[in-house]
Amino acid sequence: MAKGFFQVPTAINEPVKSYAPGTPEREEVLKQYKAYYNGSVDVPLYIGAEEIRTGNTKKITPPHDHKHVVGQYHTAEKKHVEQAIQNCLESRKKWAALTWEQRAAIFLKAAELIAGPYRQKMNAATMMVQSKNVFQAEIDAACEIIDFLRFNVEYMSQIYMEQPDSAEGIWNRVEYRPLEGFIYAITPFNFTAIAGNLPASAAMMGNVVVWKPSDSQVFSAKVIMDVFKEAGLPDGVINMVTGDPVMITNTILDNADFSGIHFTGSTTVFKNLWKQIGTNIEKYKTYPRIVGETGGKDFIIAHPSAKVEQVATAITRGAFEFQGQKCSAASRVYLPKSTATEILKLVKKDVESFNKPGSPEDFSNFITAVIHEGAFDKLAGYIDQAKTDADAEIVVGGGYDKSVGYFIEPTVILTTNPKYVTMETELFGPVVTVYIYEDADWSETLQLVDNTSIYALTGAVLASDRYAIDEATKALENCAGNFYINDKPTGAVVGQQPFGGARASGTNDKAGSAQNLLRWVSPRLIKETFVTPENYRYPFLG
Repeated sequence: MAKGFFQVPTAINEPVKSYAPGTPEREEVLKQYKAYYNGSVDVPLYIGAEEIRTGNTKKITPPHDHKHVVGQYHTAEKKHVEQAIQNCLESRKKWAALTWEQRAAIFLKAAELIAGPYRQKMNAATMMVQSKNVFQAEIDAACEIIDFLRFNVEYMSQIYMEQPDSAEGIWNRVEYRPLEGFIYAITPFNFTAIAGNLPASAAMMGNVVVWKPSDSQVFSAKVIMDVFKEAGLPDGVINMVTGDPVMITNTILDNADFSGIHFTGSTTVFKNLWKQIGTNIEKYKTYPRIVGETGGKDFIIAHPSAKVEQVATAITRGAFEFQGQKCSAASRVYLPKSTATEILKLVKKDVESFNKPGSPEDFSNFITAVIHEGAFDKLAGYIDQAKTDADAEIVVGGGYDKSVGYFIEPTVILTTNPKYVTMETELFGPVVTVYIYEDADWSETLQLVDNTSIYALTGAVLASDRYAIDEATKALENCAGNFYINDKPTGAVVGQQPFGGARASGTNDKAGSAQNLLRWVSPRLIKETFVTPENYRYPFLG
């Protein structure tokens, strides 16, 4: 039992290391990268105390060097998924009863392990299998996951402190119970931090989790499990299974004890999951919580008063960092006619200053590979289409090559059609499309931005005119869950910009905030009366 109201360590954002020439972190991460590149990792299923190796394996290859094998991962059969579920339910008995400060200590220790001895393992694994350059790996696989763990502990303590008022003679209190049953976490390839946070945030609140990481992120997922185990997370609290996503999902969603899903991925998959949960609703003991962050078609709109250098930088960084494989990446841009030529000239200069896409081991590479051949082929198809369409042209880039790695050149498409296919379709790669509007059509263009996309994740307005900023903020209220003024639409920081969107971009439950953690508890109100009535008659009865 708790013996005090405990104050957790104040959460602060983890400082980002520079990896500049001559720094110790630069040498450490390169050494770890080489060790991984020359090694062979073997990733098992993690079910309870067991590391299960099924023998049915798939190769792990770097996207930037896809003929080179750096390991393998084992895939689950249905019996293993059922075993993971049963292990969760058995582990829940002790985990849900553990006092909150003990749970907090585990995840705070995990944060310190990542900040220290595991930092370069996390970064190098993310560079290897997700093809992030070292800076993108540092802000994701180290800093953001550390921030999630530290800030979520602080938010958890704040939630538990939120209590109702009590009247004379009674005491009201709320218990924030974990959900009855187990949680299913499905995580994406593009952010190691999200892969760690989705199962960890639910587990922190006392839940047990079956976690299915992306096949393209299994290497760094193993490092996350290594961290959790060393931090003291009890066996069975988070069970990790890999393999056929349809079989795994069908097995989990067919179980009566399924109580919630924590998802980041495609809009289409999430909608299908929602339908499947609805179809199975009679099976479940409780209404499952459905939490998802999905796609985006994120915008930048520049006002004529915006500084051209700032707009160009917002486009270059917002569209091309991590090869545009962020759900928040800028992928459609609206420029005023009066400054568009100058802005595009600066963007072209930026892009032409990049090295050709290459390995993240070479720190001079700003751009590396897209995640796999399917992504490469899709992007190459849209680029080829833009080369032939009458209402589109390639301003810069447009090249691609998959002979060694899945390399797509950063590409800017200019279109005369505001509804051109790449203005509306989520591409998830280093391709951005620009539409030029007449300066006098600023207000109409704001409506165009709002009505063009089914998504509502991130967006940015750049302007010096405060009236224009105010107008844009109001007009674009519903088309971005994270809205940026005079900045790129990417780079949300835990504790500063809680992240999530609406419309087809998800349930907007704001990862990196107490709002998300509240989805993983089921409050129980307890009213205790000290002097209990012994007669039913109220005074009005006489």
